[in-house]
Amino acid sequence: MIRGQKLVEPSNRPLSPHLGIYKWGPAMLVSILHRATGDALALLGAPILVWWLYSISAGPESYEFFVGIMTTIPGFIVMIGMTFALFEHTYSGLRHFVLDAGAGYELQTNKLWSAAVPVLALLSTAALWFFISSKLIG
Repeated sequence: MIRGQKLVEPSNRPLSPHLGIYKWGPAMLVSILHRATGDALALLGAPILVWWLYSISAGPESYEFFVGIMTTIPGFIVMIGMTFALFEHTYSGLRHFVLDAGAGYELQTNKLWSAAVPVLALLSTAALWFFISSKLIG
């Protein structure tokens, strides 16, 4: 104990809520996904983008190496994941933009848009990769 300071006495005040008492809903899922996809885009997507841009500028051999890595099964999995992250983060950001404007706070509207964000991200990812695969296959 430092001289002149009192110890904190225990009180009967309520503690911070624990995660166990929250009822999971679409808004919580979208909030967590928004943070996770933002981290994924920053920590994995940005270096891949820089690597791609560098490989284009470094010449045909460098670009062939990049394409060789990214067209493997793990490369496709990473790129599909990054595509989902981009769409989910974008749609969630648009949802936050609308909420910041003061709209969409009604309970049913908020639940609807919160549930729609991951569904739209999945559908957009599937549509884009269907288009890409149709071009790759011929």
